[in-house]
Amino acid sequence: MSKKKVKIEGTGVYFPKAITSEDLESRHRLPKGWSKRYSGVQNRHHVTNESNGFMGARAAEDALIASSTKLADIDMLISASGTYDYPLPNQSSMIKHHLHNGDDYDFPAIDIDSTCLSFVAGLDMASRMLDGESYKKILLISSEVASKGLDPSNWETLTLFGDGAAAVVLSYDPSSDSSVIQAKHKNFSEGAFHSIIEGGGSVNYYDDTPFNKELHSFKMDGKKLLRLAKKKLNPFVNSFFSEVEFTIEDVDVIIPHQASRAGIEMFKRMQPSVTAKVITTLAENGNCIAASIPMSLHYAIQQDKLKRGETCLLIGTAAGFSIGALLFKY
Repeated sequence: MSKKKVKIEGTGVYFPKAITSEDLESRHRLPKGWSKRYSGVQNRHHVTNESNGFMGARAAEDALIASSTKLADIDMLISASGTYDYPLPNQSSMIKHHLHNGDDYDFPAIDIDSTCLSFVAGLDMASRMLDGESYKKILLISSEVASKGLDPSNWETLTLFGDGAAAVVLSYDPSSDSSVIQAKHKNFSEGAFHSIIEGGGSVNYYDDTPFNKELHSFKMDGKKLLRLAKKKLNPFVNSFFSEVEFTIEDVDVIIPHQASRAGIEMFKRMQPSVTAKVITTLAENGNCIAASIPMSLHYAIQQDKLKRGETCLLIGTAAGFSIGALLFKY
């Protein structure tokens, strides 16, 4: 794709209550130290009374403040998430409703769901829509509640996932060097059942299959996911960079999806030349589904690890099974 003159004006995050691994292990009678040893997560956050909409709105308001943007200047709101408050209406409408004075505006609110890659897909879509005419500024938000879809008897997922939200304000800015350089998203549907919540949709509807914890909780086959990622990731990366004037070594900062410690370590082994450039926040926040990448992006910007004019690669895998990446100049 040709470069899109898109600038990340500001970022924001929201985290609910912190839950340490010690707290979680004590509550569910796990062996002491199990979480940090096997999942690599020391701390994660779980909602108490917050909703996806509430968290997303708070993160969005932080991003608006950081970018000195008024809600009146926003042309579209995109919710890019894998979880939601209600099956209907769409999640972006709920986030908009929870924004301060959100009901006073009628800009469109749409959803993009490619599970863990929703933010990457949303940023790609937003960059194609921002033209300086129909759309000048877009609010892109990923807000995830993973904790309510976990089975306590599955220690792997119980200790891995966390809740939270992140948001960015995107603008069309032809005067800036900031741009989206390249985006690519591929789906390998032979892995469609490797990570799944089986209950709640039309196949296993509530009237037909009453609620039970295993059916209606997230489950994944970690070994099959890793094998598929190992097979597909390097060809994907090679294809991605064959279409741009960059190599992966030229990129200043790399932000992978915080899928798991094993997944991040596998990526580093497969791309050993860029290990020092990889941002990880898994130990502090756990896997927050689509919010993980923008949370890590916010961290990189706040900690001055990503500076204006530098390039950043967002890359990850998602249920389905998908691999996606986006390269931009910040």
